[in-house]
Amino acid sequence: MPQQRRIPQPRSERAERPKPQRRGGCFSALIYFLLVIGISALLAGVGWLFADDVLALTKDDFTATIDIAEDDDIADIADKLHEAGLVRYTFLFRLYSKFADAEEKISPGSYEVKGTMDYRALVSAMRSTSSYRTVISVTIPEGFTVEQILLRLSDSGVNTYEKLRDVCDNYEFEYSFLEGLPKGKNRLEGYLFPDTYDFYINDNPVSAINKMLSNFNRKLTTSLREKIDESGYTMREILTIASLIEKEAANNSERGEISSVIHNRLNSKNFKLLQIDATIQYVLPDRKDKLSTEDTKIDNPYNTYKYEGLPPGPICNPGVASIKAALNPSDTKYYFYALTEEGVHAFSRTAEEHQAVIDANPGVYN
Repeated sequence: MPQQRRIPQPRSERAERPKPQRRGGCFSALIYFLLVIGISALLAGVGWLFADDVLALTKDDFTATIDIAEDDDIADIADKLHEAGLVRYTFLFRLYSKFADAEEKISPGSYEVKGTMDYRALVSAMRSTSSYRTVISVTIPEGFTVEQILLRLSDSGVNTYEKLRDVCDNYEFEYSFLEGLPKGKNRLEGYLFPDTYDFYINDNPVSAINKMLSNFNRKLTTSLREKIDESGYTMREILTIASLIEKEAANNSERGEISSVIHNRLNSKNFKLLQIDATIQYVLPDRKDKLSTEDTKIDNPYNTYKYEGLPPGPICNPGVASIKAALNPSDTKYYFYALTEEGVHAFSRTAEEHQAVIDANPGVYN
């Protein structure tokens, strides 16, 4: 039998076969979901780390010293906080500081800050009025010169020698006892009262010097000021006499007798020169154990071997005991004193008695 041929149906009449589903579609959706979750978790984690740093949510409790110099900018400060373990992300602290005007608020100085402080607390702690400023106690002995005081303050970190010196020489302090004193190196000699003081590290140099002047103003009581007015000498002259006593007295009991020698000579017609070695030591570049004859001939108004009367001003900063001795000299006829091998002074009325003391103490004068 002849085979029947199939007549092909028109394309439009063919039944469409269903296309098979791709299994990869579900997997892609899952990956996308996990990626979104992962990025969200990452962002949340980073946000937590940043928030922890800014707000100090889990920081350790410790203390760190931060020294801020005058020329430090906010980047320098951020680096110092990072090195101390107070800030993890310096860029974040710089960003915070930009919006908080931190650079305008932070002051030069040394600060004892806590690891548990957040950014805001750190900025508040590093201000001139902060209670977190590092305090150092400095003792100024009686008889220290201004030069010695400034060196001790600078060595202790109160401020630089140059800035402290400039304040002493040039700053106009509002105290009546400084009125009329010309600016210059020896201006505050005698007025920086010897005592123990608490200063800030990197303290304001004006505040540091003013603290000593203010103390002098308090220690110079109304009673002492009245005695100065009654003495016939100016305050500066009394302080000059007191500074000579401070430098010359070997112990407290000698102050009145040394004062008597100075007053007796100031009022003498025969012994117009004070001839006090300490006044020459004051102007020498370096202190000597013993002055030479040439030293006593130097042409300087502080040389009391050459110029009559008191030197131009104090040669150190005396304490109250020497100021009182300057106002209350012992009643003696002494015009001389000489150091003995025992480390105390022997007092004499005549040049012959004085020379006998010198001859009897060859270990001191030979």
